[in-house]
Amino acid sequence: MKKFLLTMLFLILAVTLMACSDGEKTNTDSKEAENKNATEGLVTSLDEPVEIEFWHAMSGGHEKALEKITNDFNESQEMITVKLVNQGSYGDLSTKNMAAAKAKNLPVLTQAYEDWITEYLENDLVADLTPYITHPEVGFSDDELNDIVEVFREMNVWDGKYYGMPFNKSTRIMFYNVDYLEDAGVEPPTTWDELYSVAEKLTGEKDGKNVIGLGLENSVTLEFNQWVHQAGGVYFDEESEKFMMNSPEGKEALEFVYGMIEDGIARTAGEDGYMSEPFARGDVGLYIGSSAGIPYVAAPAEENGINWAATVLPEGKKAATPFAGTNVSVFASATDEEKFAAWEYIKFLINTENTTYWAMQSGYLPIRYSALESEEWKAYIAENPEYGVGEQQFDAGFYDPRIKGAYALKNAVAKELDRVLLGEISVEEGLTNAEDAAKRELGQ
Repeated sequence: MKKFLLTMLFLILAVTLMACSDGEKTNTDSKEAENKNATEGLVTSLDEPVEIEFWHAMSGGHEKALEKITNDFNESQEMITVKLVNQGSYGDLSTKNMAAAKAKNLPVLTQAYEDWITEYLENDLVADLTPYITHPEVGFSDDELNDIVEVFREMNVWDGKYYGMPFNKSTRIMFYNVDYLEDAGVEPPTTWDELYSVAEKLTGEKDGKNVIGLGLENSVTLEFNQWVHQAGGVYFDEESEKFMMNSPEGKEALEFVYGMIEDGIARTAGEDGYMSEPFARGDVGLYIGSSAGIPYVAAPAEENGINWAATVLPEGKKAATPFAGTNVSVFASATDEEKFAAWEYIKFLINTENTTYWAMQSGYLPIRYSALESEEWKAYIAENPEYGVGEQQFDAGFYDPRIKGAYALKNAVAKELDRVLLGEISVEEGLTNAEDAAKRELGQ
C-alpha cells in the first residue's frame, strides 16, 4: 500500500511539473508571438523626408542643450528633421497638448509627466513604443533596454507596455554652505534629528545677516511625499487609488517640518520665488531642492563668493528620495513614418553620449547606467561632485502616483498643508482636510 501511494505521488508530481513546464513554455511562446505580431509591418525605413515637431518646456541653458542635441541629430540624418517647439511652462505644454488633441492637430513628440501619459492612454492619444523597442533591427537589445536606470524605466510602463522613454529626470538633494558648517563645527546632517540640530546651530546672525538654518522651496507642501515616505509612510497608493498621508507617519512628517518653521530654524523661499537665490546669497545654511537646480545655485553662488557643496537627503525612519521629471512620448495620431522618425530621435536623445552631455549641461541625471559608468561622467563628477549626488540615491528612489490628475490632487492637498505651515489650522485638521481634498479630486 505504501509503495502504491509513493508511486501515485511521484506520478502526480511528474504530471504537475510537466504542466508547469508546458504552461511556462506557452506563456513564453505567447509573449514572443505577441511581440512578433506587434513588430510585423512596422515602418523601419523612410522613402521620403519627414519633419516632426517636438513640443517641450525647456528654457535657458536646458533649452540650449536640447537644441544642441537636436541639431546634432538633424545633421546626422538625410530623411528626418526634428523641429523643437517651446510651449512655455509645463502647465502651458499640458494645456496646449489637450487643446491640440481636441483640434486633432497634435505634434508627433512631447515631453510628458507620467500622470499626463495616463490621461493620454485613457483617451487613446499616446502610441505604444514597445513594438519599436523590441524590434530586432531598430529596437533595443535586452542589455540596451536594461541599461536604462530601473526607476526611470519603470515610470514608463503601463500593463507591460512602454508609452514613453525617460528624458529629463531629477531628484532632490541637500545643498549646504561649507563655511557655515565649518564655523559651527558640524557635518552635513544625515538624519532628521541631525537636520534639526544642525539647522538650529546655523540659525542666527552672521556678518550682520540674519541666517536661517534650513531653506525650503515654496512648493514644499506640493512635494511633501518626500517627508511622508521618509517617516515610513505612503503618500498615495497607486494600485488602490487611495490617499494615505492621513496616518501616524504623515502626522510625524508634518509635525517635523511645521516644527522647524515654527521654531524659526527653517523658512521657505517666499518672495524670492525659489530658494536657490537666498541660498546663493548666504541667507540660509542648508537648502533642500532639485538636482536640476544646480546651475541656478552655482552661478550666483560664485558671484557672491559662497562656498557650497551638496549631499544626499537626510533619512527619517528610512531613506526615501523622490525622482521626477518628464519623459518623451509619441502621439498615436502620428503617421507610421512619423512614429518611426520619432523613435529614431528618441534613441539618439537618450543614448549614452547624449544623456551624459545633457546631465553635465542641465543638472538632470543621466538615465543610463553606461553613462554613469563612463569615463567622461566619472571625470566630470570628480571635478563637480554635486552632480554625482543624485545617483547615490537610486536605491531609495520612488516616483509620484501616475493616476490621471495627480498634479491637481497634490495641489489640492498642498493648499491644506500650507495652512498648517502658516499656523492657520492644526496638524490634525490639515491632514483631515488634505484627505477630504484628495477624495474630492478623485471623485470618491
